[in-house]
Amino acid sequence: MKKSWLIYCLILLLSFLTVGCQNNQDNSGIGADIVVASKDFTEQNILGELLAQQIEATTNLKVERRLNLGGTFVCHTAITSGKIDAYMEYTGTAFNGVLQQQVISDPQIVFNKVKELYNQKFQLEVMPSVGFENTFAMIIRGEDAKRYNIQTLSEAAKYTPQWKAAFGYEFMEREDGYRGLAKTYGLSFAKYPRIMSLGLLYYALQQKQVDFIVANSTDGQIARLGLVVLEDDKRYFPPYEPVPIVRQETLKKYPQLKTAIAQLSGKISADEIRELNYLVEGELRDIKQVVQEFRQTKNFGN
Repeated sequence: MKKSWLIYCLILLLSFLTVGCQNNQDNSGIGADIVVASKDFTEQNILGELLAQQIEATTNLKVERRLNLGGTFVCHTAITSGKIDAYMEYTGTAFNGVLQQQVISDPQIVFNKVKELYNQKFQLEVMPSVGFENTFAMIIRGEDAKRYNIQTLSEAAKYTPQWKAAFGYEFMEREDGYRGLAKTYGLSFAKYPRIMSLGLLYYALQQKQVDFIVANSTDGQIARLGLVVLEDDKRYFPPYEPVPIVRQETLKKYPQLKTAIAQLSGKISADEIRELNYLVEGELRDIKQVVQEFRQTKNFGN
């Protein structure tokens, strides 16, 4: 417990330093009214750009983008310290990772509790989900799923002692991460799981450096690489619905923001975000252009 707390404190310290450095280095937002950020992976960059474009298209506000800012604690520290005004968070991550609550599987209960506690603890507004859910995906190669005839995590547990695994750092440390997953399903591996950046996980699996990874269920690479997502048949994971998080002080200053952002509520399906992720990762398309084209196909109030 003491070790986890020290790690958490170190992350917070590095978060302040990271955000501070980025603020000093990025002068593109001079004169901007608000700052929109995102975490450091493709889907988050897409959601951050979508949030920025939505604000720009439906208000007269100028937005500074801080996409690819960092992980959960970096973004949370940045918004609570006033260095950014808004970003997209996932309800389960906020509930378990930030608020350190016990896992609950009911999406409405999780959303309501996150909204209540973010208001009380951080003076942050949690707005309705943009529609889809992006949960953790336990992924193996398609050839292995076929060879062993496995579709669920419970079935995979018989074979994991022969496999090597790799996860992101946050997944190893989170309340709803590896330790709880391993306990729920009785998972063990040939070696202690390696910690990798999210961008390297698929490469390591494809190159057979590892046999089991945990990534995101809406990643475009899953279908493209012929991988299989194992079913969470014991419903271990909580819901992870992306919700806009906005500083209440910013909403008071610019009340038109709430109406603009609310127009995204429930508008994006899992298939749509998966396709957007693929366009950026698989076809190497520019995020800004991908989001612009997507907005043209949707009714986002502009």
